[in-house]
Amino acid sequence: MKLPVTTAHPLNNLELESMTEFAGELADLAGQAIVPHFRSPVQIDDKPGRGYFDPVTIADRAAETVMRDHIKKHFPEHGIFGEEHGYETGVSKLTWVLDPIDGTRAFITGMPLWGTLIALYDGCRPVVGVVDQPVMKERYIGNTLQAVCVTAAGVQNIRTRQCNQLSDAVLMATAPEIFQTASEQNAFGALSDAAKMTRYGGDCYAYCMLSCGYVDVIVESGLAPYDIQALIPVIERAGGIVSDWQGGSAENGGQVVAVGSREIHQEVLDILQPAVNRI
Repeated sequence: MKLPVTTAHPLNNLELESMTEFAGELADLAGQAIVPHFRSPVQIDDKPGRGYFDPVTIADRAAETVMRDHIKKHFPEHGIFGEEHGYETGVSKLTWVLDPIDGTRAFITGMPLWGTLIALYDGCRPVVGVVDQPVMKERYIGNTLQAVCVTAAGVQNIRTRQCNQLSDAVLMATAPEIFQTASEQNAFGALSDAAKMTRYGGDCYAYCMLSCGYVDVIVESGLAPYDIQALIPVIERAGGIVSDWQGGSAENGGQVVAVGSREIHQEVLDILQPAVNRI
């Protein structure tokens, strides 16, 4: 589903800082629910009706539940939209958008390239984004005031890197099978041919590496709002762009492209243009 687009609920800087701090509390709670299950025997269920293997575990469900409970306790007027437990409208225009484990396939195979995604949607766009990797103890935070990585070593400002031509770019996607149609597959193939290097995997962690200047382009298809919203404030404040394949808003997912350098954004869109889903 798509989140409704209304008028924005404006937040002043103090409110933005407070909501960002609260998102950090949600990340802490989610991490406490998830980490005991990582690299431990855990039942893996396949979500019904998807047409492909879509795993979910007790860790996914427990983490979203604890975040929802915390939101309802402190901000009962806010809406909540999560991958595992759906959409609950609030009386406020503010909605928390949650993906407790983005990268469940990585999680169940023991790879640490997954994360908890937490966004605050103001009615028009996400204004706070937190990506938390509790095993590696890395947290990426973005809002209109900052884009930082928080580790045990401290807080570090992050920045995308300058890439002036696609032939110098590192391109990533989660997996080739996310491109469902022949036109999408062909468009990504053309983009891969034009780039310097192509890598698969990483899920949300790849976007964090883009925000830190290690990756230049990420292209995905079939995303839900909870797959991308938390990543948008991080990447944009770090100097990058997140859009759909037409260059428009990516807040509701679908066909998404993220680039670290504005100089190659249009070049990427031009290659993807034949596969744009205009529905």
